[in-house]
Amino acid sequence: MIPFQIQRASSVEQAISSARGGARYLAGGTTLYDLMREEVEQPTRIVDINAVPLAQIRLDGDTLVIGALARMADVAAHPEVRQVFPLVAESLLEGASPQLRNMASMGGNLLQRVRCPYFRMHDAACNKRLPNSGCSALEGLNAGCAVLGTSEHCIATHPSDVAVAFVALDAVMTVQGPRGHRTFPVEELFRLPGSSPHLEHTLEPAELIVEIRVPTGPHTKRARYLKVRDRASYEFALVAAAVALHVEGNVIRDARIACGGVGTRPWRMREAEQILIGQRPSTELFARAGDASTTGARPRHGNAYKVPLLARTVKRSLEMAMEVPA
Repeated sequence: MIPFQIQRASSVEQAISSARGGARYLAGGTTLYDLMREEVEQPTRIVDINAVPLAQIRLDGDTLVIGALARMADVAAHPEVRQVFPLVAESLLEGASPQLRNMASMGGNLLQRVRCPYFRMHDAACNKRLPNSGCSALEGLNAGCAVLGTSEHCIATHPSDVAVAFVALDAVMTVQGPRGHRTFPVEELFRLPGSSPHLEHTLEPAELIVEIRVPTGPHTKRARYLKVRDRASYEFALVAAAVALHVEGNVIRDARIACGGVGTRPWRMREAEQILIGQRPSTELFARAGDASTTGARPRHGNAYKVPLLARTVKRSLEMAMEVPA
């Protein structure tokens, strides 16, 4: 591990001040320390923010407020989250091992590195690890890689499960930095790789995620998260779907669909949503929405199976949402 300095902050303002000049924030450390040990990440300064009071989980009127330092396990187990936002709880429980959920913070989960196996391989080309070095996954082992939002510079998938749920539910986040506060949809946090895949998010230098806000609505209870993966636990998604439906009078009044495991960022399926709205639920309708979810897919030689799997996963997740009691 490369030597580094560490500072500890007890307030948001102190953390931001300490992070000026390129320091990295440390919360749960479940990804950062791992990558530092392998010398993929090489920060020279770290600001430990675990004493900053940002771990709240509460309902504020019709909005769920989650502090950036709330732990995944605490959010998943919170009774109001489980009752009002089952999609958030389910995606968190599907997201990692119990040990990691006890340590990992919500803000850190959203900011974990977008990666494929080559990201850790120092003898392989990776534009994320070393810009302009190439992408070994393009013609290499790419069975787990993205089919949406890719470029000739990177085809890695975003690994977060709860980010997919947040995108489906139109969650917003507040960040604070040297230039003050700003609030924007969680969906806008994530960049497409383009020609600079090492730039993964839209945060400015020293900006700190403060909280995530998830609005309630008639769609939030009839919601499910379906994750398809190689093994039953502690594995990234091959394909995942977060869906939420508002059904009234046997007509779909609102539909939210976002998918993971298939995109270089959490992927909102708005074309599929429009197919559903105003229609009566049926197997045939859900199949059409599933097929629409594959629009724009660009598979490589090893991950072409993800295209039909994506369609089937969206279809099944919609069926599962309809099974939730109204």
